[in-house]
Amino acid sequence: MRWLSAVALALIPVAAQAQSLACSAPDRIAVPRLEQPKRGEPVRNPKTTGYLLSMSWSPQHCANARNPRDARDRFQCSGEGGRFGWVLHGLWPETDAPGYPQWCRPAKIVPQPVLKKHMCMTPSAQLLQHEWAKHGTCMSPNPAAYFRSADILFRAVRFPDMKKLVAEPQTAGSIRRAFAAVNRGVTPPMIAVSLDRKGWLSEVRLCLGARMKPARCKPFQSGVGDNRPVRIKPMPAS
Repeated sequence: MRWLSAVALALIPVAAQAQSLACSAPDRIAVPRLEQPKRGEPVRNPKTTGYLLSMSWSPQHCANARNPRDARDRFQCSGEGGRFGWVLHGLWPETDAPGYPQWCRPAKIVPQPVLKKHMCMTPSAQLLQHEWAKHGTCMSPNPAAYFRSADILFRAVRFPDMKKLVAEPQTAGSIRRAFAAVNRGVTPPMIAVSLDRKGWLSEVRLCLGARMKPARCKPFQSGVGDNRPVRIKPMPAS
């Protein structure tokens, strides 16, 4: 883990601050259900040659939620647990082709202390369970170790001024450049932008090499093209 910490330090910029949004993890978290591959979804365990750190823009997720106060989205979207901007979707092992590793070993329920520790990073117990089952099992036999790696990398990322980006017309290219500008050692080709079907910003993904250092995204990882217009949902009022 020493080299991973060094990578995290290398990402910290000279002058930029991460968003700081209030979050208080609940005292008790509902036990998530076990997750298994859906019918027709294969188990794959090829050699890992890189990683993706996938970060979701929470205001867009909550705008698309059927009911922000139901059990699935309440903690993230109701405002009761905090206000969320960028949250971690997951840390995904990748390979040199689209057939990335997944569902590599049977996954037990993630322990309550691990869920609680990372709820402010990924504000959904079921999503934490899913990420462990589908991706984490291909990286470690221990969910605490997997999420610790994800946490170190996520905390190292710095985010651009989203209020400024919301206020002006944006493209996928301008989003990439904004992220690269505040993260030392990161260039626009290392960043993928993902939109929903209506062109709203949903995720930004940082491409990483085999030792989790930022790396140029492979063609199948790169997301939408630079000239694609991007709409950004603003943060809800406090």
